[in-house]
Amino acid sequence: MTDDRESALKQCIEAYVDPWLGHTLGEVRAVRAARVVDNRAAVDIRLGFPAADYASELREALSKHASILGWLAALEVTVSSEIAVHAVQRNLQPLKSIKNIVAVASGKGGVGKSTVATNLALAWALQGARVGILDADIYGPSQPRLLGLSGQRPVTRDGKALQPLTAHGVEVMSIGFLVDEEQPMVWRGPMVTQALTQLLGDTQWGSLDYLVVDMPPGTGDTQLTLSQRVPVSGAIIVTTPQDIALLDARKGLKMFEKVAVPVLGVVENMSTHVCSKCGHEEHIFGAGGGASLAAQYHVPLLGELPLDRRIREYSDAGRPIVVADPDGSLTRAYRHVARRTAARLAASAIEQSKAFPTITVEDS
Repeated sequence: MTDDRESALKQCIEAYVDPWLGHTLGEVRAVRAARVVDNRAAVDIRLGFPAADYASELREALSKHASILGWLAALEVTVSSEIAVHAVQRNLQPLKSIKNIVAVASGKGGVGKSTVATNLALAWALQGARVGILDADIYGPSQPRLLGLSGQRPVTRDGKALQPLTAHGVEVMSIGFLVDEEQPMVWRGPMVTQALTQLLGDTQWGSLDYLVVDMPPGTGDTQLTLSQRVPVSGAIIVTTPQDIALLDARKGLKMFEKVAVPVLGVVENMSTHVCSKCGHEEHIFGAGGGASLAAQYHVPLLGELPLDRRIREYSDAGRPIVVADPDGSLTRAYRHVARRTAARLAASAIEQSKAFPTITVEDS
């Protein structure tokens, strides 16, 4: 009798469609165990994305979902995370200490790409992941200022590899640590390519679940180097709602498609302006641009982030909004983008396997 109930419970939980994954827990093999004692039960769930701030929400949803069994008096849900290594470009292999490299890119400058990259990485760290940031914008590095590390220098222990700096629990490397903040980088393409390769390869990264690469705007040498030499699990396109930004964002999205780097989705930044006095929200740059871009290229809209003075103030002070106000509504928006992105990456293996036909060989 107990075996029958455990089987029924497991089937019930496996049928639950997780709203972030877009798949059932059975499809992603998240149900590790199901136990029943009398009318009380327990299930162990292991997700493929950071879920520290999602666990209580999932427990409540699964308890409600399991009530359809009728006989269940109480359900105990244990939620854990295990970040897997995901597929990269066919001619490359994942780096030894870094499970997944995620590029954050934009077609043009001024759309808030670096701010999104920073808060994305910090949100993952707050949710329990081991995270690093590589500032790949050689001409205009922003991460030292955004993370309160301006003026600091990395050290080397063996005379070969640099030790990344750490801010708010995240490992960081940037060309901005190696040159004066006001020094212009008057370099040609090959020098930029070499610098990016060395920043990634000559840094003694720890064991990371995600390395967020803050890309420079456009589709030039750095982007080509990343796609040809760096094993990237996925890319995020950041845009603002107005037409001129969307035009350039399309170029960035198409570039990643051509070099076989999967686009995890689109983030619409500065979606609405929030008045600092009355809290009124207004679409000053237009509305729906990110959603239409995502729909056109059949990728998810990962989130719509507001234009709010506090985001700029905290960033300028070296304490991004996710760290400065971890329980606020602005941080919640970034955390949702981070969760949706990580869940999208976690589900990619399932979706790729479904894209290939099942071949059966039978004797004639």
